[in-house]
Amino acid sequence: MELRQLHYFLKVAQKEHVTQAAEELHVAQSAVSRQIHQLEEELGVDLFMQKGRNLQLTAVGQLFCKRVEGILKDLDKAVGEVHEFLDPEHGEIRIGFPHSLGIHLIPSVVAAFRQRYPNVKFRFKQGMYPTLIRDVLSAEVDLAFISPFPEKHDQVAGDIVLTEELHAILPPNHPLAGEEKIALEQLKDDKFVLFSKGYSLRPIVWHACLEAGFTPKIAFEGEETDTIRGLVAAGMGVSLLPEMALFQTNPLQPAHVEISHPKVTRTIGLIHRADDKLPLVAQSFRSFLLHYFGLQQNNTPSE
Repeated sequence: MELRQLHYFLKVAQKEHVTQAAEELHVAQSAVSRQIHQLEEELGVDLFMQKGRNLQLTAVGQLFCKRVEGILKDLDKAVGEVHEFLDPEHGEIRIGFPHSLGIHLIPSVVAAFRQRYPNVKFRFKQGMYPTLIRDVLSAEVDLAFISPFPEKHDQVAGDIVLTEELHAILPPNHPLAGEEKIALEQLKDDKFVLFSKGYSLRPIVWHACLEAGFTPKIAFEGEETDTIRGLVAAGMGVSLLPEMALFQTNPLQPAHVEISHPKVTRTIGLIHRADDKLPLVAQSFRSFLLHYFGLQQNNTPSE
């Protein structure tokens, strides 16, 4: 069975006439008839029956036609995706990121990239740390921002693009709310509002508290930075958030204070599959991001 036979079959099915199909295909009528006959012989069924001067699909021909339409549509889509893969100024970039980066960083870098490449499309997928790793490995996304950066992982590769400091956030009426800097130890008697288990910021805050000499007492848990900020602003406890998660998105806001000791930071990395070549449009976006964050690319892979 040849692809040409499927194209000829579908055109005859649409026109219900061999001559008209041949005219649209710009081939001889005999060539179309021959290909249809060969297809029917190979399948062992009649795909068409004569109805006056026209041809009509048989019952099995109708079934076969639906499948052929789907096959050819998928094939056209695949060809288009290949062309997009090879075009750095068009196509679609599939990118994953944690929720905390969706407030400011992702909109900023995408807007900056689209000023240079306005025809590129983006598909976004938010997720927690293990979900983002899985999405990269399963090719659900081409690239993913992730925090913390996975220093040792056999199947993903990438670069640290940013190291960000975490600040303490406090209820507006907290005794330390007016301070410029505090030591984390000063919050040892406070109750904490932390991210739920599975979110990468939770262990960062937990280990920072242990380093400061205490185990945090958890009052509430949340799954979004807006929730954490809102609970703290409402006086439900204190917490630590990255700088880029401090952008105001609602009227009720906590106070935020720098931490002098210990310094609490998180790494943000940009990862991709280690054993797979990125589409050119995704490669272009990756190169743009490395320069955007002030990194220098080597001629050899950084991985």
